[in-house]
Amino acid sequence: MRPGIARIDADCGEICLESREVCVVDEHLITGVTYKGHPEFIRLFVEALGGVISGSDKKILFLCGDFMEDYEIMVPFQSLQALGCHVDAVCPKRGPGDTCPTAVHDFEGDQTYSKKPGYDFPLAASFDGVDYSSYDALVIPGGRAPEYLALDENVISVVKSFMEADKPVASICHGQQILAAAGVLKGKKCTAYPAVKLNVMLSGAAWLEPDPIHRCFTDGNLVTGAAWPGHPEFISQLMALLGIRVSF
Repeated sequence: MRPGIARIDADCGEICLESREVCVVDEHLITGVTYKGHPEFIRLFVEALGGVISGSDKKILFLCGDFMEDYEIMVPFQSLQALGCHVDAVCPKRGPGDTCPTAVHDFEGDQTYSKKPGYDFPLAASFDGVDYSSYDALVIPGGRAPEYLALDENVISVVKSFMEADKPVASICHGQQILAAAGVLKGKKCTAYPAVKLNVMLSGAAWLEPDPIHRCFTDGNLVTGAAWPGHPEFISQLMALLGIRVSF
C-alpha cells in the first residue's frame, strides 16, 4: 500500500484514515480528505484518465520566506509532487518541522491586490543542510518574502549557483526581486508582477508585458510569471525545461 492511501475493510467497507493526506479509490470514484492530499489526488486522477508520467525523476528546491504568496508556493509544490518529483522547501534560519506563514493575494477590483492570511507552509529541510548542487531546478514564489530574501547574501549565492549551472529556475510575481538583486537578469527576457517592472528593467533585462496577467515566458533556463493566475503556464513551461511529460 502506498503512503497516503486509505485501507478499505473488505467486509464492511470501513475506511481507515491514516493521515490527512489520504485519498481513496473505489472503482471510478476518487476522494480525498484535505488539501494536503492533493499530490496523490491529482496523480490518481491522471492515472484514471489513462495518463502516463515520464521524466519525473527530478529534485526541485523551493526558496521560501515569511508571507510568501500562499498559492504560489502550494500549487507548484504540490503539482510537482503529483508528477513524482522529489520536492524540498527551505527558508533561511528555519529547519525541518518549522513553518512559514503565507498570505493570499487576490484581485478584487482595487487599484492593487488585496492580502489575506494563508496557511502556514511546513518545511522539511534545512536551508544550511541541503546540497544545492544535487537539485535539478529552483522555484521562487512571490509575495512579501522576496523583499527581505533579496537582502540575504546566502540566498543570493544559491540563486547564482543555479543560474551559473544553467539549471532551470522558475520565478513568479515578486520573486524576480531576488533575481534582480542577484544580478542574473542582464540580457534576459522576463516578466513579473507589474509593480516589479522597475526592478527587472534596472537589472538589465528586457521587460515582457504580462498581458493578460496569466502570461508566462521562458528564456533559456529561466521561466517567469506575473502572478498565480499563470500557474498552468508556469508549471507546464518548467515541466518542458525538466523534460517531464504527461502522455495520454
